Amino acid sequence: QVQLVESGGGLVQAGGSLRLSCAASGRTFSNYNMGWFRQAPGKEREFVAAINWSGSLRYFADSVKGRFAISGDNAKNTVYLQMNSLKPEDTAVYYCAARPTLFINNNYASPVAYNFWGQGTQVTVSS
Repeated sequence: QVQLVESGGGLVQAGGSLRLSCAASGRTFSNYNMGWFRQAPGKEREFVAAINWSGSLRYFADSVKGRFAISGDNAKNTVYLQMNSLKPEDTAVYYCAARPTLFINNNYASPVAYNFWGQGTQVTVSS
């Protein structure tokens, strides 16, 4: 079992930056592949970014490419989502998720591919 706790959300003006953190506890975090998703009111949960266990592979949704970065620190059992040049449309609850097996067939973007989820952190971008 893995427990995930997100933090770092808040209110920011358009063009600003935030860094989200996802702290993991439980089993060996370094073996897990991690993802970030977001869900805005009335919308489905959507993929934002993912990173494999070694950090050698990173994936981003087209809507955040060039603005967001994902990284992990196995020593701290933490994965980060650095969000720059934020836009009002980035407003959502952001969730991190963990998958104990390798990404296959590009399933890093599918919520059902992940076994564990955090409770989410709210990000609000004002115009």
